Amino acid sequence: MTTSILASETLAIPRSEHPHPHWQRHEWMNLNGQWSFKFDPNNEGMKALWYSNPEIAYDSMITVPFSWVSPLSGIGCDQQGIGWYRRTVNGQAVDQQTRLFLRFGAVDYSCDVWINGEHVGSHQGGYGSFEFDITPYWAANCENNIVVRAEDFDHAYQARGKQGYGEIRGIWQPVWLEARPETYMKDAKFVTRIDGQVKVTTRIIAHETGSAEFTLQFADHSVVHTEKLQLIAGVNECKLSIDVPNPHLWSPENPYLYEGELQLSGSFGTDTVSTYFGIREIQTARFEDRDYRWITLNGKPIYLNGTLDQSYHKTGFFTYPTDEDMRDEIYLMKRLGLNMVRIHIKPEEPRKLYWADKLGILVMEDMPCFWGNPDDKARASYEREALEVIERDYNHPSIFSWVMFNETWGLKTDAQEASLTSDVQQQSSYLKETQEWVREKYRWAKQLDPTRIVEDNSPCNYDHVESDINTWHFYINGYEQLQAHLNEVVDKTFPGSEFNCIGGNVQSDAPLMNSECGNVWGIEGGAGDSDLAWHYRYMMNEFRRHDKLCGFVFTEFRDVTNEFNGYYRLDGSDKDFGYGDFVPGMTIADLHSPDFIVIDAPPCQTVEAGQSVKVPLLGSSFADSYHGHNLKLKWELWYDNLGTRVTAQSGHMSVKWDNFGNTILPSLNITMPGQEAAAILAVSLINEKGEAITRNFITFDVRGGNNTVLFKGEGEFIQIPVGAYTDHNFKHQWDAIQGSKINGAGQGQYVYEVTLPDAADKSMIGEIEIIFEASAKRLLARHVEGTKLNDMGLDLMHGADARVEYNPNTYYMTDEERHPSRVNVLVDGQRIGSFYLPDDPADSRGILSWHYQPIANKLDEAGSYGYLCKASVPGQLAAKLDRNRVFRLELQAEDGGLALYGRNAGRYPLDLLIRYG
Repeated sequence: MTTSILASETLAIPRSEHPHPHWQRHEWMNLNGQWSFKFDPNNEGMKALWYSNPEIAYDSMITVPFSWVSPLSGIGCDQQGIGWYRRTVNGQAVDQQTRLFLRFGAVDYSCDVWINGEHVGSHQGGYGSFEFDITPYWAANCENNIVVRAEDFDHAYQARGKQGYGEIRGIWQPVWLEARPETYMKDAKFVTRIDGQVKVTTRIIAHETGSAEFTLQFADHSVVHTEKLQLIAGVNECKLSIDVPNPHLWSPENPYLYEGELQLSGSFGTDTVSTYFGIREIQTARFEDRDYRWITLNGKPIYLNGTLDQSYHKTGFFTYPTDEDMRDEIYLMKRLGLNMVRIHIKPEEPRKLYWADKLGILVMEDMPCFWGNPDDKARASYEREALEVIERDYNHPSIFSWVMFNETWGLKTDAQEASLTSDVQQQSSYLKETQEWVREKYRWAKQLDPTRIVEDNSPCNYDHVESDINTWHFYINGYEQLQAHLNEVVDKTFPGSEFNCIGGNVQSDAPLMNSECGNVWGIEGGAGDSDLAWHYRYMMNEFRRHDKLCGFVFTEFRDVTNEFNGYYRLDGSDKDFGYGDFVPGMTIADLHSPDFIVIDAPPCQTVEAGQSVKVPLLGSSFADSYHGHNLKLKWELWYDNLGTRVTAQSGHMSVKWDNFGNTILPSLNITMPGQEAAAILAVSLINEKGEAITRNFITFDVRGGNNTVLFKGEGEFIQIPVGAYTDHNFKHQWDAIQGSKINGAGQGQYVYEVTLPDAADKSMIGEIEIIFEASAKRLLARHVEGTKLNDMGLDLMHGADARVEYNPNTYYMTDEERHPSRVNVLVDGQRIGSFYLPDDPADSRGILSWHYQPIANKLDEAGSYGYLCKASVPGQLAAKLDRNRVFRLELQAEDGGLALYGRNAGRYPLDLLIRYG
């Protein structure tokens, strides 16, 4: 075989890395880059011989491998229909024992390919990889013309998945040439056991009958095996088994890959393929006397902390711009402490799956769904594509589950509408015959791949048929509502239960796991953009309260075009969950620890100053790293007293950490501070090295009574409700959180008339301090034009404008983008202080803004909070006030606006305070 046939080009090539690192030959040529392109709206290209006539002008240039809809393609046009691609490649000498293949990562939806005017093959299906043997058509020592005709009309039978965020039309994964000998390895499957046994099944395409030698070597030749083979002309299947001594097991914590190559040698030459495998086993099992199963990895229970990944990029859409972008996606997931991702309603690019293998994250991979009726044409199309996906991705150790369908999409017959969310009323559209077809596809996938968990349908309509895993979806706001829902689901989950099943089917002892959850889509009115952090913490806590539950999938990893419930913004920038201000060092990863402390209490409770409160605790363990150890549970009850952190109580207890699942721990008995406070109960589980394993917290709104001090410190206080201003001059002004918060956008001021105690009650006033909580105020469109709700239909998923600023629930979560302001404090016209307000934030730190939301799914600036501002009156001015005992207080905002937080809003339980002494 000559290597010069695939000499690399000198021009910069987008996505220049090998597209399939799990099956890589050394002699290949990347064909990504600039191709000539032309739309064919009238379908005239075939008759006009566009595939062979060099005089036909292709009037545009397109950058492969990006969908013609995406900006990175250079076309950027969401046009259904037909697109033609043309590329010229210099062909060099090919020896007689070499076969040349043209390979496509994926083309949506159907395509035909010509080489030098000769038709070499067709393919249908938007997600599978395919190839054509182009050896007979390739010309040596001259230019070769490659022409591709791609057609995408969004047919009802067509597997499209969730493309609406940005369509994948035409070529959307890499294209490359590959050289092989006439006898070559078509593919290989690795099935591993944790005792080190590896079974390898290789399909070999032999040009002629003869002998061959098959060798595999991995891990720097520490794993080597050779077999003598007798091949027949055509397709051969070679099966062998090897034993790997002292196997390194693959897991998210230790993603060890046995990297190496397969070699097939004979009179035809040598075919060498670089590949890898990971040794791991995915199963389900019962433990102790439970009547339900958990998911296990390598024989041990694993709690799956997962996220839903739409795999969408703002410039490449479903094609990542670079290999680094794909690697970073996995990194950003692991940075959160996640160990699993559900690739949503589409298979992932093999290159990204490689990074999941390499960096270590488990993958639940969905099959793409169609949107029309489940008729014969749709079923045949689906089956063909699902087979391509499973065959291609079989060897990725990261993939632990195949999901055959999502939310009954494509399974309803003549439904009135295709719903995005729960629609139990339309269960009658899910016909019995379709249910049996779904059962057939579940069993077919199990037969094709018995090593993984297979799910029939990831349901939001409680309509399982037969499944290895018992999952469901929900989008619910509010602690009480969430708790009641989880209690109901868990109580109704047991072998023989009809719950979460359809058509007379009943539950087995399959593991119970949530496969979609979140809060923003559950808010009335649709796609708002608001804080996740408050809801997320108590949702994680409630999940771990239930021993039956062995994982979740949070919607979603990143924001997308009209969904704003991601851990990250669409551009990958961070959102600030604020947990570290409650428990030093705490991040969102603490909520994903396999060893976890459950605080069996609401996220915030209203209590009286000095009240005793009992707080139940549970230990939840899904790892044996600390089993048999005596761990320490440290706790602290603390609060902020006008800017000073005060510890009200603290303590620790020894905890015997022994078993998988949940264990009741001793309750904490705590006494609330003797003053107004937003108190925090912070708990940490500590190992023998003094390291925190996990952290958690709850909060209390402590209300002072008649016999308690308002705040600790010198002096006395006057409280003025923030809404008790006498004047303002903001162009846009409004109240929020039941009047406990006032807002002014842009420049303006709030004016208060303050009366100090008269001389009879306080003979001399020596010091005066103004204390308040304030933030900037970001003006949204709804503040000017009013609210506008979106219909939660398919238009949103197909990229319709979410109009997020009109949504009444929108209050942007704290992230890297800042909206600062400055507030000046004036007393009788004299400025006594000026404060820079860095942002208009909303996250878990807005305790009171969350606690005093009257309706769980109609948010009113929920989670918003400000910064504590304290301004002292200078001596000469204080002397004047001591004489007059009244003054005019002005809080003046510059361009960034001003929000003032009262007693029942924000972070601090105070109104506008005047401290005097």
